[in-house]
Amino acid sequence: MTDAPEGYRTTMTDDILDALRRRPPRVTVVGDVILDRWVRGTVRRVSREAPVPVVDARTVETSAGGAANTAVNLAGLGARVELVSVVGRDAEGAELVRLLETHGVGVSGVVRTADGVTATKTRVVGEDQVLVRVDRAPTAAPPGAHDAALAAIADVDALLVCDYGGGLFDDASAERMSLLNARPGLVLVDAHDVARWAMLRPDVVTPNALEAERLLGELLTPPRRDAVASAAARILSAAGSATAVVTLDAEGTVVLEGGRATGRTRAVPAAEQHASGAGDTFAAALALALCVGVSLPDAAAFAQRAADVVVGRPGTAVCTTADLEVGPSLLDHAELARRVDEERARGRRIVFANGCFDLIHRGHTSHLHQAKACGDVLVVALNDDASVRRLKGEGRPVNPLAERAAVLHELGCVDFVTAFDEDSPVSLIERLRPEIYTKGGDYTAEMVPEADAVRRYGGEVRILDYLPHRSTTATMARIIAGRAPGGGATAT
Repeated sequence: MTDAPEGYRTTMTDDILDALRRRPPRVTVVGDVILDRWVRGTVRRVSREAPVPVVDARTVETSAGGAANTAVNLAGLGARVELVSVVGRDAEGAELVRLLETHGVGVSGVVRTADGVTATKTRVVGEDQVLVRVDRAPTAAPPGAHDAALAAIADVDALLVCDYGGGLFDDASAERMSLLNARPGLVLVDAHDVARWAMLRPDVVTPNALEAERLLGELLTPPRRDAVASAAARILSAAGSATAVVTLDAEGTVVLEGGRATGRTRAVPAAEQHASGAGDTFAAALALALCVGVSLPDAAAFAQRAADVVVGRPGTAVCTTADLEVGPSLLDHAELARRVDEERARGRRIVFANGCFDLIHRGHTSHLHQAKACGDVLVVALNDDASVRRLKGEGRPVNPLAERAAVLHELGCVDFVTAFDEDSPVSLIERLRPEIYTKGGDYTAEMVPEADAVRRYGGEVRILDYLPHRSTTATMARIIAGRAPGGGATAT
């Protein structure tokens, strides 16, 4: 049971995305939906009424949560999606339906009840810290309220059941759904109580650590991945499922097939507050990868990449095909400006760095990590190949623009990558207006041609620490001369 090498995972991701474009799967999602609200602002004082921070609210965002989030992630990855659920005939229900339609999700199966209450989760965020969450519980749906809508949607490639205990399902739901006229090609269950769905005989279940413990009736002792692997047969038996992918938050996942563990994934570490909805994204991506015929371990690796995308973003985020392509992080300036505006609206500080970044070395990575620490979102602008050649001479760059962008994209500290064709990115800086512009310690503020532009709009120029004797030119010279960094001969 080993992790696939990065190059293999990248190639596999491209293959899955190509297959999804050629034939977008038809998917039905049935489950509990939530309207997520994120109220964001600044905190500058404490209330006199109680020892609590006062949030000066700047933005209010709404997003689809629960099964609705699974549906919009499926649509973002190219599937043709129908959602079956029940919401209230209230303002929250109307907003949720609007969000679903905006994302291209079919809502003919969403039943609106006159006396129902739509579930909401409102998070108040001050200075990027969740201070309080206010939940409004939904009204329990009448038994079988969604059955007619579900039965009307047939001939799909996959059915995803998202049972989060919101009142849509009862203990007889699995039996009723097992009596549908035609079983979809894939049945995936993502449920708080996975055992409730054993009668449905799902093809795959995706319990998290707590849900796996509920199936086993005991705690997972550390290391949890080993505990899951040891209990593989028992987990599958209790779930009534042929296969499972057990998700363990920052520890990644364990793939279970045939009563044993057959694979695992590793997750990109992220703050807990950024993990909202990551499980929904994972289930959506897993289902689509399985629909195009890849193995379960490969599907889990694809789903992990999708989940890693959304945990790197604030709020309840959506992963799209563009997020998973190699190099689409090389954004054009219009798309980059749009994303920067979105991040700034959330109260996040934008940091800008630029350069050739040809052969990545420790000086580069030190610079980028320091730059990210100056704010919240790091934008890196790359000189295009022609401008590198003008600056560095013939034979440069060693790596073309797409390769350089792909390498930077793999660094966890880099959020967005773009390119510019001038000798200086002044026009791009004036368009984005980053709060902080960074330059390496081999410069002074007086040497930076972009400094005046940054100061004109009120930005700040920061000169970062410098690691001497580290440069692409020096690295190339050592390679050509066959020398190691310390002066000895390199090994061949």
